[in-house]
Amino acid sequence: MESFSLILAIVVITALAFDFTNGFHDTANAMATTISTGALKPKVAVAMSAVLNLVGAFLSVEVANTISKGLVDETGIRPEVIFAALVGAILWNLATWLVGLPSSSSHALMGGLIGATIASAGVGAVHGDVLVTKVLIPAIAAPIVAGLAAMLATRLSYTLGKKADGKAAAKGYRTGQIASAGLVSLAHGTNDAQKTMGIITLALVAGGAVAPDSDPPMWVILSAGVAIALGTYLGGWRIIRTMGKGLTDLQPQQGFAAQTSAATVILASSHLGFSLSTTHSVSGSVMGAGLGRKGGVVRWSTATRMFVAWGLTLPAAALVAALAEYVTGFGDWGTALVAVFLVASSAAIWKLSRREIIDHTNVIDVPEEPAGVVTTAIAAVTPPPAGTVTEDLTATIPARVAESAPPATTSV
Repeated sequence: MESFSLILAIVVITALAFDFTNGFHDTANAMATTISTGALKPKVAVAMSAVLNLVGAFLSVEVANTISKGLVDETGIRPEVIFAALVGAILWNLATWLVGLPSSSSHALMGGLIGATIASAGVGAVHGDVLVTKVLIPAIAAPIVAGLAAMLATRLSYTLGKKADGKAAAKGYRTGQIASAGLVSLAHGTNDAQKTMGIITLALVAGGAVAPDSDPPMWVILSAGVAIALGTYLGGWRIIRTMGKGLTDLQPQQGFAAQTSAATVILASSHLGFSLSTTHSVSGSVMGAGLGRKGGVVRWSTATRMFVAWGLTLPAAALVAALAEYVTGFGDWGTALVAVFLVASSAAIWKLSRREIIDHTNVIDVPEEPAGVVTTAIAAVTPPPAGTVTEDLTATIPARVAESAPPATTSV
């Protein structure tokens, strides 16, 4: 077992806390569509996802190596820098969870690490080529690729299933959804649990506990897998609601297409060592599946809020981490102050979340979104379906005749 200092132990605990938030923040990626279409009960879905996240954590270390060896220069990075990075990532995860926005835990971690590193060692300590090729480009490409694949898969599913029995086809697609949701959960563990492994390994290298360029030790892999699995089991119900019902209304065919497309993109990127956002991939595939069905719609007001959160993730987490790193530079009391701020802020966010409790009992109960200006205008000029006018006149004419008729008189 590696030798630990107090600050290194704090960093490891904080990293596992981030991994825990990553788990409940990203549960929606695997299970939102499965829950929204009724393929699995909410509690069963998150339990299944938790187990497969744990299994996925043991499948690869390529993404972990991207973080621990590629993104920033290990030389001169102190454990306090890693701690500050995690503070920025955790607070961004909790803030977006509170408002139910599916943002990227991966990019929150990347932003925190970049901001803290720049504050500590300058811009030169960040490897810009790795940032662009393995973080930024995948961030843009993943939702587009997953969305197009899901849209084509959805259209193909409906085309091939035209002559199939409706109930039998829906049942088959629900079964397929369970399998594809399991694949997404496995892919999430393979990609996202590794990010915490990478950050802990980087902290161990910075603290002199392991040699530079080391792969994550087995205890790091195990603890990261368990932490993300526990977070997943709790279920990020707020984000599950947004992903499953807030973006679009999905039928089983669409859910199957969305999850299969997302899982393919995530697993391919994990194999290549890309620090991909599973949130971006799944969100893109859900929107693509929504557009792939004839008559399907995407709620663009929700999607726009989500896009804004995506754009703010890296800079917001980086800014908080940079400020945290500045405070830790004052010594042990500065590090203690940042730790107290993290705990107090997390507690405040949790208390705010209790004002509107969302859990497995009401996760699919979504209030109707008011129609926008464009939707209202189209409805106003769209002719009513055939037969509607006749029916309306049939219903209203007798009422009008009755209103205009003189009052009845009674003979005595």
